[in-house]
Amino acid sequence: MEICTTIAQIRGTVAAYKQAGERVALVPTMGYLHEGHMTLVRRARAEGERVIVWIFVNPTQFENPDDLAKYPRDTDRDLAMLQAEGVDAVFLPDASEIYPEGAETIVETTKLANMLHGAVRPGHFRGVTTVVTKFFNIIQPDVAIFGEKDYQQLQVIRRMVRDLHMPIQIVGQATVRESDGLAMSSRNVRLAPEDRAAAVILSQSLAAAEAAAKTGAAVADLHQIIADTIGAEPRAKLVGCDIVAAETLADISGPLTGLTAIMISVEVGGVMLIDQKEVTP
Repeated sequence: MEICTTIAQIRGTVAAYKQAGERVALVPTMGYLHEGHMTLVRRARAEGERVIVWIFVNPTQFENPDDLAKYPRDTDRDLAMLQAEGVDAVFLPDASEIYPEGAETIVETTKLANMLHGAVRPGHFRGVTTVVTKFFNIIQPDVAIFGEKDYQQLQVIRRMVRDLHMPIQIVGQATVRESDGLAMSSRNVRLAPEDRAAAVILSQSLAAAEAAAKTGAAVADLHQIIADTIGAEPRAKLVGCDIVAAETLADISGPLTGLTAIMISVEVGGVMLIDQKEVTP
């Protein structure tokens, strides 16, 4: 497994792959890897002959400096996990390599980045699209794999790639969950034991909403079900709940008529967790 820390190194590695006619699949991560990431890596292996993983905690998508500082990191462990999965190359740059002094260019989906979760996290998706564009330009993969847990992020990336005519296939991979239903996340390690136990309320609230949707419940009813379910857990605080048309993220009302995305943000023990579910009536 090649470990590349500079743009020149990763470009040389990719050039060799492409000269050999090999399809390159990319898995973007911020490190502190878990089984969910490994699922992305395995999907990447099915999509291309060569798998590249980037590990980069992107400073521009954190609106809270404390959140950035507390983001868990364990590079040696990450590399061991990727080695075991047969990853071909890892791009592990320093922030100064990605954001050179004086950098001022940004990339933004002006509508999708500033609605729903983006409305309560100003600048977050702008940071995501800017750094993803940089990495796409540097690595030039044929396909990139993103987890569906970050549902709005997935739709933002798809829109960006479409709008900018990037020759990259974007693949969404289903959310991977712990045995009790909690969506796997690098943030879970920050949960105290009692908060970890309480965090299952996220998936439970989504399951309750899905069951109600199957019986014809309206969108307003689903919002109330989620609020009531989360509210019954004293260690959890519902921060955001969006129920929208899948892919377009357009507002909907009344009973569901097609594929719908439910996205929630919940604070548990001071840690912000997100989860999502696609629901059909």
